[in-house]
Amino acid sequence: MRLLIAAGGTGGHIYPALAVARSLRARPDAAELSWLGGHRGLEANIVPAAGIPLRRLALRSLRTVDLGPHAVLDPLRLGASIPQAAAILSSDRPDAIFTTGGYVAVPVLLAAAPLGIPVVLWEGNVVPGRAVRATARLADVLAVSFEATCAALGAAAPKRPCYVTGTPIRDTHELDREAARSRLGVPPGLRVLLIFGGSQAVRRFNGAVAAALPRLVERVAVIHVTGEDGYAAALVAREALPADRRDRYLPHPFLRDDMLAALAAADLVVGRGGSSTLAECTALGLPIVVVPYPHAAGHQRANARQIVEAGAGRLVDDEAFDANALLEAAALLDDPAAHVEMAAAARALGRPGAADAVADLILAVAARDPLPDPAAIDRRARGLPA
Repeated sequence: MRLLIAAGGTGGHIYPALAVARSLRARPDAAELSWLGGHRGLEANIVPAAGIPLRRLALRSLRTVDLGPHAVLDPLRLGASIPQAAAILSSDRPDAIFTTGGYVAVPVLLAAAPLGIPVVLWEGNVVPGRAVRATARLADVLAVSFEATCAALGAAAPKRPCYVTGTPIRDTHELDREAARSRLGVPPGLRVLLIFGGSQAVRRFNGAVAAALPRLVERVAVIHVTGEDGYAAALVAREALPADRRDRYLPHPFLRDDMLAALAAADLVVGRGGSSTLAECTALGLPIVVVPYPHAAGHQRANARQIVEAGAGRLVDDEAFDANALLEAAALLDDPAAHVEMAAAARALGRPGAADAVADLILAVAARDPLPDPAAIDRRARGLPA
């Protein structure tokens, strides 16, 4: 069986697709996987490192949003990518396509439709992106992270089966909290606050940490993902702390392979509202204080509202996030009853088996089998026995 993944641009599109790829590869008689991406996105480095053959269309998987030459060239690249995708699909004849939306999905799904290649499209945000709304009608099956998204896509893709799978994430089954704390150098006996701003706009987070740091480390250990530009200043701030408190501040420019360990070590997260961040926190039963990225077209705020309304998190607007807001967030760790309640709410939302659930849908459409029962997919996504 041949399966093609179409995804590119930001980590929010690529990492969920990789999680599904891992699930597909773990099956008996694993399918042959290939990947279609674009230029300018993170897939150029991430996908080959995962051992999946990558080809890139003419388009840029991260579109230009400001005025300039690329604002004119991007539509031309998109037009050129449609016959390019059609040629690749005609040659490879995959049994099914899996896409996480984004700009790359547009030419691939337009090319797949006349060839009769079935498509599973996954959307991770409550509010679907423009590319997903434009192409959802071309998909055979929709998979989403939030129930409200099925309703939002109803007009764009009437009568399409829509499954609530959650966001595919890395495998969390083998995580060990104490081993993770030891690996990251967390002093024993301390509660841990994990702070990270994702790949975009970490400066506000870094400023709040710098101003609050002396007071934070009096109460908790802090794992802080600074980004490359903020790391040197964080090291300076660490050295300025009293000698007996320095080991409580653990800055990292990036965590990458240690991100799951940091989540396993944490008692509370302060982060953005991307689908993957929220999915990993809920899978691990971690309360989160969400500071939505303000330039994400409202997607992250809508995602955060789902978490907050379920009692699993709190929301702080980006413009209101400063040292005082960070200290107030950390104060949740001083209220054990509230923390336990939020952790339970987070765990109830978690879908640690989302990658397996989406993989089941892909294999079903590829084999032209009947689609799984929604209740079975829900149990699979929640990691419950069949």
